[in-house]
Amino acid sequence: MLKLKIHFAGLVLLFFTNTQSIADEQDGFVSIFDGKTLKGWRSAPDTTYEPWSVKNGVIRGEGQEDRLIYLVYSENESLKDFELKFQYKMVTKGNTGVEIRTRPDKTNKRPFEGYHADIGHVGIGPGVLGAWDFHFGSGTRREFPCPRGTRLVIDSDGKGKSEKIKDAIKLDEIKRHDWNSCRILAKGNFFQLWINNKLASEFTDNIKKGQLEKGFIGLQLHDKGMVVEFKDIYLKTP
Repeated sequence: MLKLKIHFAGLVLLFFTNTQSIADEQDGFVSIFDGKTLKGWRSAPDTTYEPWSVKNGVIRGEGQEDRLIYLVYSENESLKDFELKFQYKMVTKGNTGVEIRTRPDKTNKRPFEGYHADIGHVGIGPGVLGAWDFHFGSGTRREFPCPRGTRLVIDSDGKGKSEKIKDAIKLDEIKRHDWNSCRILAKGNFFQLWINNKLASEFTDNIKKGQLEKGFIGLQLHDKGMVVEFKDIYLKTP
């Protein structure tokens, strides 16, 4: 009887997973991770080991070097407007996120510059989990704080003004060492990060010079010794 119950529970889980996948695809989203391989993805920059692997339908990132490492969606590295949906789990403590509209940093401050959705547990401060972070080249433009619960507007002269988001997701609503759902919206100069169906942070970039207009999507490994997992990755473009 116990085996039968376990088998039935597994079938129910498979049914709802397949149903959700069909719903996502009917809503205009396309799966960009096949659940078996890293086809359509590449690791960057070069490393002395393989930081990314796939097991049991999950992308697993393991940090063995104390530097930024990305898993880049390589099927389209010039994305502008899109919605990205995925699930992630911090297996250990660490700092991770998703870089968007990303391009090489010609100033060599970092490997890349881009707009960065923070979903790690440590990093720039107490509001890092659910924040927007800005990775710009050295001396190119100011990097504003946009912690969880913040709505930031950067004006045409590069000055920033922030306000609190009513009913933004709270820290205790984000699961530690378990799966969380995320959605990232990039539309023109407007950007949002949602976690577990609640708005985490958003910003509008109106600066005249220095906007990041297009680039690649990259999943991030930040710390040596950390482990993070991603699954159910869907992309929708206009």
